[in-house]
Amino acid sequence: MTFTFQGAAVFLPGMIAETTVTVDNGTIAEIGGPVQGEVVDARGLILAPAMVDVHGDAFERQLMPRPNTYFPTEVAVLDTDRQLAANGIATAYHAVTLGWEPGLRAVARGRTLIQALIDLASRLTVENRIQLRWETFAFDEAWETIQWALEAPLTPSIAFNDHTSMTMRAFDTSIQDRAFEHSPDFSTASLDDDRLRQRTAGHAKRSGMDEDSYLELLRKVWGRRNDVPTAIAKVAEAGKAVGAPMLSHDDTRTETRTYFRDLGATTAEFPMVIEAAQAARANGDMIIFGAPNGARGGSHIGSLGAGDMVEAGLCDALASDYFYPAMLAAVAKMDAEKRADRSTLWSLVSDGPARSMGLIDRGQIVVGKRADLVVVDWSEGVTPAICGTWVAGRCAYRGLPAG
Repeated sequence: MTFTFQGAAVFLPGMIAETTVTVDNGTIAEIGGPVQGEVVDARGLILAPAMVDVHGDAFERQLMPRPNTYFPTEVAVLDTDRQLAANGIATAYHAVTLGWEPGLRAVARGRTLIQALIDLASRLTVENRIQLRWETFAFDEAWETIQWALEAPLTPSIAFNDHTSMTMRAFDTSIQDRAFEHSPDFSTASLDDDRLRQRTAGHAKRSGMDEDSYLELLRKVWGRRNDVPTAIAKVAEAGKAVGAPMLSHDDTRTETRTYFRDLGATTAEFPMVIEAAQAARANGDMIIFGAPNGARGGSHIGSLGAGDMVEAGLCDALASDYFYPAMLAAVAKMDAEKRADRSTLWSLVSDGPARSMGLIDRGQIVVGKRADLVVVDWSEGVTPAICGTWVAGRCAYRGLPAG
């Protein structure tokens, strides 16, 4: 099928120009040529590369819309997919937690979700991929599922998460000030301190456990601490063997970034302090921040501000994190704040994330690239809205406003 977008302001690499874009057989065939095939009238609108989301866990609200109230996985997947298309996201890495807790973030539930995404692929409107959001203390529970998932049709990414050590940090240490988790300088809390019960109460509720049972499980899991580096190395080797993109999560030290880079994880996801972000940049690593951080004007937990990092040249990509609309909202917010030019800002939700995942076939409006495109209503003075999303030249969403 051949069709041409006409009349739009087109976000090209490094510039914005009013021109035509022709799509043929799922790829961008010509820019600036004559109209060919059907016409998509985009007068007064923007045509941009569709968004690539490298870390999104908003699907959890479809799986469990109320605490410990679960909906069928297939229902959740289908609804999530439609949300992605309506938000201009053509490629999405669902951050599926493989953790040691029961409940929402258990390995078994994660595996069920991955299987549903595979089984439903032909009915989905956008490209749904997987980020194996692996809790590094969950090796015994997750190893077989990680091996299975790495053989999936669309290679997943692997994000190394250690919320266990974060939970067990000393009470006088903020999450941003904690040392590298496997360093002798990492100071820990006592499992017998009542303050730990307060710190883990929300985790217990999410897992469906009472607080005493949760703390007993935490005690058992924390006993694995000395075995975690070996487990991390084994998972990293498995990831490298299949070419899986790998990311470290919530880095707070140069030492942390160096450790994971040496294992092949060349992307820093949500670094928490400037030292970690600068360490990533100095070594050519990709840097990802949360789009909600950018849309809200700062981190809700007191970490680095995404807008500041964009302005400082320390951000390559924005991820939806827990709210899919945040990607477009973050671009709009940073544009209003003049953090960078509009073309550069859009690359943070398209080309940057695509490069971080090694997806060189998308993320830019360039002849020969996959026709993953969005039409956006971004008139002067209004909140931008997605009017249409195309995935490999196929219309995944078309929203025609009443006016």
